[in-house]
Amino acid sequence: MDQDVCALDNAHTFHALAFVENFSLRDLALRYPEAKRTHHRLWFPAPTGGTVFMFPAGAVVFYDMGQSAREAELARLRRALPGLSDARVLTEEFSVREIAGARPDLEAGVLIVDQLTFERAGVVALSIGQSAAMEYYERIVDQMFTETDRFVDKLEKAGTMPIFTRKLHRFIGAAIGTRSEVLSVLHLFDKPDAAWDDPGAEKIYEQLRAEFDLVDRHEALELKLRSVQDALELVTDVARDKRLVWLEISIVLLIVLEIGLNLFRR
Repeated sequence: MDQDVCALDNAHTFHALAFVENFSLRDLALRYPEAKRTHHRLWFPAPTGGTVFMFPAGAVVFYDMGQSAREAELARLRRALPGLSDARVLTEEFSVREIAGARPDLEAGVLIVDQLTFERAGVVALSIGQSAAMEYYERIVDQMFTETDRFVDKLEKAGTMPIFTRKLHRFIGAAIGTRSEVLSVLHLFDKPDAAWDDPGAEKIYEQLRAEFDLVDRHEALELKLRSVQDALELVTDVARDKRLVWLEISIVLLIVLEIGLNLFRR
């Protein structure tokens, strides 16, 4: 095992990566015949030890795996998904320590548990995978927020919008698509089965959701996306009103032209 994996038997490490692309777990299962799959995750033991977890939001979590083992699995993933982008978000490693008789708690950013079963490790992997994926969506939404400010700033300065709205409509479509993706892919409020069956796993789940601010970050994303959508709808209404005015002017001009032609023919 690599040196960067802690040598203590009661210490465990998790590393998470989030890619731009979402994962189809069904397709990945065909490329990883040794893997087991549920609706929310796919996992398999690594040849050199440790476990790899994959989640639909494009997150990969390595459990008790050193750097060379992680790089080998990333290379395998790229072979399985040739179009996988290089853009990714690397979270800081997260540590868990087992101390006999301890209650699940966080001390200096380290999760303390009495026993880290595989199902509990799955809960930890899910939480940090969600956090990594959330960071990617936060960047996308911040970019949308900035772009929306540009549209609104143009409206504020010019008092109107350009008559051609194709770019605006495409941007609105992207905002709606991102919002739907945040809601459908992250599964932030889907409590894992282990948390229902094991009180200790449920405590771990609650501790990590609070540690990574998953609920607050999700609500902030929702608020920003709703604000972007509302602002863009307002800008679209202004652009549509302008087009209607030009349409009415065009109709009036055509009527005047027709009257003029009739008078000229007489």
